[in-house]
Amino acid sequence: MSHTPDLTLYHAPRTRSIRVRWLLEEMGLPYELHTVQFATRPAGDESYALIHPLRKVPALKDGDEIILDSIAIMQYLLGRYGPSPLDVAPDEADYGRFLHWLHFGESGMIMPVSLLLAHTQLLPEDKRDPNLAKWARYETDKLLDFASTHGLGDREFIAGDRFTAADISMGYMFFLLKLIRQFSDAPENLKSYFARLTARPSWVIASD
Repeated sequence: MSHTPDLTLYHAPRTRSIRVRWLLEEMGLPYELHTVQFATRPAGDESYALIHPLRKVPALKDGDEIILDSIAIMQYLLGRYGPSPLDVAPDEADYGRFLHWLHFGESGMIMPVSLLLAHTQLLPEDKRDPNLAKWARYETDKLLDFASTHGLGDREFIAGDRFTAADISMGYMFFLLKLIRQFSDAPENLKSYFARLTARPSWVIASD
């Protein structure tokens, strides 16, 4: 650990900041939690724009440094305050697999899942497009099948033969799908996997 943490997480329930709080809890790092208003958009107030100019969550303040984007923050914490078993090192066999699924949980899944969220739950009913919702459901199903077959398979966790930040990244996307009642038809190994992830004490705290 390069220096004593002075961490503040800007957080809103159900958002991607869950990923960061989950990782902080798993790493045992001390942090201050600052809850950001998320009932209306943009998040927070004008003072929060000094932390995150786009007024989105999460944001992490480490002393005088501010880091944005949930996956970037996770990589920052692992690099800054590691080594940690939640990371997979470059000399480990699953290093490439770890990076893939760490980022796939956001970049690979976010578009269809976001559209599914918007056109089934988030938008007013008269603004929802059933054709977009159908397409998003089809694409989401393909991603779940891919994660089931090529990601998890018969593994307990997705990389490194242990729970890692990649599981946190993927687990949050499954959480979003569960919130909008779009996870019940997921492959059985993914549903069992999600149950294992959410049985962890750190998840209970992070998702509160």
